[in-house]
Amino acid sequence: MKFLKSVFKGILLIIGLAIVLLYIFDYDYILKGVRVVYLTGHTTAFIDDAKYFDNRLIEAENPQDWPKHKLYNQATPTTTLNEINDRLGTIAYVIIKNDSIWYEDYAESYSDTSKTNSFSMAKSITVTLLGKAIRDGFITGLDQPVADFFPKFNTDLGKEMTVGDLASMSSGLNWDESYSSPFSLTARSYYDTNIRDVILGLNVVENPGESYKYLSGNTQLLGMVIEKATNQTLTDYLQESFWTPMESFEDATWQLDSEDSGMEKSYCCIASNAKDFARFGKLYKDKGAWNGEQLLDSSFVSTAIEPRFKDSPEYGYGFWLSNHLGKDIFAMRGILGQYVITIPEDNVIIVRLGHKRGQFVDKPFTQDFYTYIEEAYSMMAEH
Repeated sequence: MKFLKSVFKGILLIIGLAIVLLYIFDYDYILKGVRVVYLTGHTTAFIDDAKYFDNRLIEAENPQDWPKHKLYNQATPTTTLNEINDRLGTIAYVIIKNDSIWYEDYAESYSDTSKTNSFSMAKSITVTLLGKAIRDGFITGLDQPVADFFPKFNTDLGKEMTVGDLASMSSGLNWDESYSSPFSLTARSYYDTNIRDVILGLNVVENPGESYKYLSGNTQLLGMVIEKATNQTLTDYLQESFWTPMESFEDATWQLDSEDSGMEKSYCCIASNAKDFARFGKLYKDKGAWNGEQLLDSSFVSTAIEPRFKDSPEYGYGFWLSNHLGKDIFAMRGILGQYVITIPEDNVIIVRLGHKRGQFVDKPFTQDFYTYIEEAYSMMAEH
């Protein structure tokens, strides 16, 4: 018994010492990560984690549902689609054809109004806010230097970094895009309470604007630029610029690093539903117009959904790109297999939300991305 008590005291001492060291070396955000992830029975960030963070409300002030297609839900999902949806925990799969809901299916306790984490699909939305800020005159264009907003970057390399470099993932910032280490900048940005300080601790260490390198820090800094340029929170700017005019059906939320004057995690973490996320696919499909109103310049839309770098044809400005099945496709993408896949030539939008994604197989997308497209076309071929 004495031995067990000694062991128990030793364990408590080690835990206590570890906690003290985390605070001393400014890694105390890891404790929040442990509380949010492991103590809720998960091993990584998950689609329902918004309630563990501070959030700002994005209100649906003019809600309009999508119309239903004349063949609404008459199709039967393929065996392959059922298998991958079960295996990867799909909770929403929606096919929109000719701007009408052609097929929709939800799993577990989720529905068409359930709010789940967008993860990096929010990058596409942040870049959309950039396009609006340019249209509104708050930002002069994709070539405006980031140093105009944050003089900290007015260095030899930093002064060459533009807002377009942030949007196209070519900033040259020394960001560590690691998803496995709790000590990485990615982990810190997710759980720390002052993301602005984290970002302003970065430096430009490579020539900006020369090549693609996916860094979430790019989009977070871009969000800070938009916030400063517009003198509004990203949430308010999103609501007035897109959520309301695009007639989003449900309220949404955007995760913050902390309450009150907190900053939105602009690289991720808008909680909404499949059909409201899909509206951004329609906006870009229709070259920035919504119900006859031009919300974005068509030239910005065209630039965003074309590759900037010849060596990286999979990425434009905030959007992923593919020519699967010989079609020009652009997509919003989140780390757990969140997708808004838009195929303009067929007037089709495919949305998938869920718990997991597939594996990379020598391609810029995981295999499930291609499967969701292929099976949608198989279903539509039958009707």
